[in-house]
Amino acid sequence: MLNIVLITGISGSGKSVALRVLEDAGYTCVDNLPVRFLHDFIATSQESGLERIAVAMDVRWPGELDQLPNVVRTLRDQNTLFRVIFLEATDHALRQRYSESRRRHPLTDRLPTQSGKAPSLQQCINAERELLAPLREQEHAIDTTDLTPGQLRAWVLDLVQADRAPVILTFESFAYKRGVPGDADLMFDVRCLPNPHYDRALRPLTGRDPEVAQWLERFGTVAGMVDDISQFVQRWLPVYAQDTRSYLTVAIGCTGGKHRSVYVAETLARRFADRQPLLRHRNQPQLHNTQSV
Repeated sequence: MLNIVLITGISGSGKSVALRVLEDAGYTCVDNLPVRFLHDFIATSQESGLERIAVAMDVRWPGELDQLPNVVRTLRDQNTLFRVIFLEATDHALRQRYSESRRRHPLTDRLPTQSGKAPSLQQCINAERELLAPLREQEHAIDTTDLTPGQLRAWVLDLVQADRAPVILTFESFAYKRGVPGDADLMFDVRCLPNPHYDRALRPLTGRDPEVAQWLERFGTVAGMVDDISQFVQRWLPVYAQDTRSYLTVAIGCTGGKHRSVYVAETLARRFADRQPLLRHRNQPQLHNTQSV
C-alpha cells in the first residue's frame, strides 16, 4: 500500500525541514503541489510502484486550499494510508524567523488591501491562519515555536514510522516557564508534586535517572497523580478514537521540564506500552527517544 504524508501548515513553521528529512528517509517528495493535482500524482505514484511519497502544500496556492480537507477525506475513505502533519508556531516566532531569513511571506503579493499597499507581515500571518483553520482543526499539529530543527526532524520521523493504529498516543513533557505547548490535546500540571530540584545531588539529573525516580516514588502524591492521569487517559481514549481522531498528545508540565514532568511522562508511556506510544521531552532534547516505547 502506498504510504502518503502531507506536510502543511503556517509559512515559516518548518515545512522545508520536515520535507527534507522525509526525502532523506527514502520518500519521493514534491513541494508546492497544487491541490487539483494531488489525485493524479498519487495515481501516477502507484502506477510507478512507489511505496512512500511526501507532499508539501501551503498558501502558495490560496485559491485551492479550501478544497484540501475534502480531498483528504476522500483519500481516507478509499483506505489510503494518508497522514497529515500540520506545522505551526506563535506569531512572535514567525516574525523572528522571517526577520532572520529576510524572505517575503508568500501572501505578500496575493493579499489585497484597502490601501493598495503591500500588507504587513502580521496581516499575512493572520490571513494565513484563517485560510488554514479548517485543516488545522482536523489534523495533527506540531507547534515548532521552541523546537530546534533536530527536534522537529526527530518528531516527524517518529510520526511517519509509528504503526498504523486508531489513535497514535504521545506523551510529552514540557516546562511551564517556557510556555505551554500549542499542540497538546490534554494537559496536566504536576508542579504541585515534590520537586527534586531542591536536592543538590538530584538537581543535575533528569526524571529518567534512577535516583530521581526513586526519590519521587517515596511520595504517595506522585503515585496518586500518575494513577489519576493514567486512569483518565485509559477511560477517555476510546471516546477520542470514536471521534475519528488519529492522534492524541498528552502533555505533562512542571516548572523546568526536567524532573517531575519527565518522570511522569516516562512512567505513563511504560503503562501504555501495549499501544506503542511516542515519547517526547520538549525542553530536554538530549532525552529524545527515536523509537516508540
